[in-house]
Amino acid sequence: MNIKFLLAMILSIFLVACGQGDTTQPIEDSQDDTSTEVISETEDVSESENESKNETEASDEPEEKENEDDAASETAAEEKEEISQTEFDDLKIHYMDVGQADATLFQYSDDGKAYTILYDTGDWRGNEVVNYLQAQNVSSIDLVVVSHPDADHIGQLDKVVNTFDVGEVWMSGNESSSQTFQRGIEAVLNSGADFHEPRTGEEYQIGPLEIDVLYPETISGKANEESVSLLFTYGSTKFLFTGDAGRSDELKMINSGIDIQADILQLGHHGSKTSSDPAFIEAVNPSVAIYSAGENNSYGHPSAEVVSLIQNAGIDLYGTDVNGTIIVTSDGENYTIATNKDGTVSPGEEPASAPPAEEKSEADEGETEEEAVEETPSNSSCVNINNASFEEVQGIIHIGPERAQDLIDLRPYDSVDQLSRISGIGPARITDIKNEGLACT
Repeated sequence: MNIKFLLAMILSIFLVACGQGDTTQPIEDSQDDTSTEVISETEDVSESENESKNETEASDEPEEKENEDDAASETAAEEKEEISQTEFDDLKIHYMDVGQADATLFQYSDDGKAYTILYDTGDWRGNEVVNYLQAQNVSSIDLVVVSHPDADHIGQLDKVVNTFDVGEVWMSGNESSSQTFQRGIEAVLNSGADFHEPRTGEEYQIGPLEIDVLYPETISGKANEESVSLLFTYGSTKFLFTGDAGRSDELKMINSGIDIQADILQLGHHGSKTSSDPAFIEAVNPSVAIYSAGENNSYGHPSAEVVSLIQNAGIDLYGTDVNGTIIVTSDGENYTIATNKDGTVSPGEEPASAPPAEEKSEADEGETEEEAVEETPSNSSCVNINNASFEEVQGIIHIGPERAQDLIDLRPYDSVDQLSRISGIGPARITDIKNEGLACT
């Protein structure tokens, strides 16, 4: 009995122990499954959150970029508006009537300070440039630019420098053997004015006026072709000057990479057909063209070919031979034009006495024009060695084509005796020339 009870108790304990062992395993499995499921859900949630975040960021990027673009556009618009609202005092550009020569005066001011610039200095025989500047109450000149050393451009440089306080003088660096050039250089050296030889690509600012140097890049002794050519910018208005630069030089300006567009163009070489290449006129695309020439000059300036080119392009054309002194006034945005005389430029005829274009040298076409007095007719009783044409001077004894060229290049002359400056003309030949009685000054 006792043994049976004891066996029953042992069996009961054994069964209980076995039952507990069975229930432990499913709990462990359940815990493993739950743990795995929880981790998986966590990863899914994390990926979902990341995707949502990325979508949010992606959706925000265009908005932020759009806001940045809008801000940049607004800033640019404000800057543009600020520039457009900049007030400029009036700039006056005087294209002076100085006969068969060139002289242009710039006058403007900024914050109470007056500025004066002179581009070319007129004819060597006159004093009209100094007189005109004095009439405009000029007492000092910030900058004098001489496009090239011919006497119809450098003519009154010595008088200008000796009369006014000149801050700086620009020249190409090309030289001339004429007395006019020598007097001008001597006056500059004695004045104490600064001296500079500008080159393509240089940029300057004198008060509110900006200056871009278009030409020359280098010099080789070709005075006319290598004229100092400048683009003046005042606010949004632009003015272009090229001296006596020729067509090939104008094409080099086009190819320089500098924007040469201008509102007003001074035609090169007094309106001669050696300048104003159609491609150049198209590139500049001016609304107005102005030339300086003497009335009834013997060179036929302006050329009928150039006049037709300009007018057929719909460009307004003014000339000092027809309109007298021409004054352009600009407020930096708009401009007006006033003339001393009423008149309309019309195509004329080339002078019959002028050599054919293909035979003309620099001097023959008036490119040196050292005396710049073509508007004064030659004395019919003699050959004026200061203004006679290439063909006319060959009528003088001992003056053939080569010496005719030298004669023109060495102008002006104070007397027939100064023809001795020509190579091969010595005292004996001077005597022959004087005895002939044909040459005169």
